[in-house]
Amino acid sequence: MRAIIFYNSIMKYILIIDETSLFREYLKHKLEENSAVEVTIGVNAMDGITKMKNLVPDLIILDYHLGRQGFMEVLKQKKTSPNTVNTPVIILAQRIDQKKLIELVPYNVKKIFTKPVKIDAFFVTLSELLGLRFSIDESPGIIEVHVNDNIIFIEIAKGLNRDKMDLLRFKIMELMQLYDIRIPKVIIMLSDIKLGFADAPNMQKLLDTVIQSSQANLTCIRVLTNDDFIRQFIQGKKEYHGIEVVSNLQFAMDGLLTEVGRGTENTEKKAEIISDKLLRAKTTDAGEAMALKFEAEAKNASIELMQESLHNLRIAIVDDDFVIQEMIKNTFQKTGAVVSTFSDGEEFIAAVDTEEFDLAFLDLNMPKTNGFEVLKALQARSIRYPVIVLSAVVQRDMMIKAFQMGIKSYLIKPIKPEDIFRKSIEILKANF
Repeated sequence: MRAIIFYNSIMKYILIIDETSLFREYLKHKLEENSAVEVTIGVNAMDGITKMKNLVPDLIILDYHLGRQGFMEVLKQKKTSPNTVNTPVIILAQRIDQKKLIELVPYNVKKIFTKPVKIDAFFVTLSELLGLRFSIDESPGIIEVHVNDNIIFIEIAKGLNRDKMDLLRFKIMELMQLYDIRIPKVIIMLSDIKLGFADAPNMQKLLDTVIQSSQANLTCIRVLTNDDFIRQFIQGKKEYHGIEVVSNLQFAMDGLLTEVGRGTENTEKKAEIISDKLLRAKTTDAGEAMALKFEAEAKNASIELMQESLHNLRIAIVDDDFVIQEMIKNTFQKTGAVVSTFSDGEEFIAAVDTEEFDLAFLDLNMPKTNGFEVLKALQARSIRYPVIVLSAVVQRDMMIKAFQMGIKSYLIKPIKPEDIFRKSIEILKANF
């Protein structure tokens, strides 16, 4: 008999079928915090089908973007077995065509979560389906992580949420692998956060998470804050000796770039991207969707291997440079993405009222209607899809303004196809 009695609860078996390794590990780690849950991993469709037959799970968590026809094959095999025909399924997807939803009706799909997945809603659904309680930190907290100039920027606002710090561990690892970062450099930006003695355990968890997941030398970590408690906490702990606490982002970046040597390409870019004003910038609710980024092990994957998940992705290129337009179009040519080009901001603004996009590349320096006017137009229409800014000149005030207007990341011209592809993966392939 498969059911196991554990502290008066029936052991629940969950099967996760997903090809993204760090994402799987996070879910397994979080789910098994409940002692009445045992998680089994399917690393691809065939592995998942085999384990589904042997395990007979109480719940299947299934990635929609399994290679080729793997996703539907899992559902078909589940339906043909009397042991699993009634097993509930949760589907995770970057996006699903509405026309495809009707196909999922016969397979006992209980919920579809669009990535990035809201953690609290996800575990509410698990509790309802399994009859179990999961411990969730409901305290406020926003964490966003991006890589710019091979520096890992971690921005934290509103509070230190422990669940999101657990996610941070996996996200840092993925981004390091995606960008093949050999010498980790980290800037932790604590925006508008005031902490006290009661927050010391969470502050320690944050620093330990960053140190352990990045494996960065402490001298390559900067903490930006205006809070006296944070400064005193770090400076008072021997284990954090070497971490520099600063109140100005320019100083933080200057110091990190000096660590890897002068005269490099990074030195030319250094602190011009943003300054300490970013520390005080208002963080939008969109940042709440902090996330585990796309599969790190795909860092060297070819575009062909990404074709399934990027198929029908809608991309806008807003740039008056025909060469840039063609480069980005060619980068996504084999993925099946639908790419639209606009030579001026005015053309793009006219299009957003009738067309939908998943991602936009936006040049800041255009004639007629420039990139800032485009960003204002998107804000006025409450359009929040991610925007990657393209700029030939890194000017401090320009980049600060762009960040405050909601851009997710940037690329400095001249750009290469691999830069475009990696940045797109970072921005679009968010799991959480």
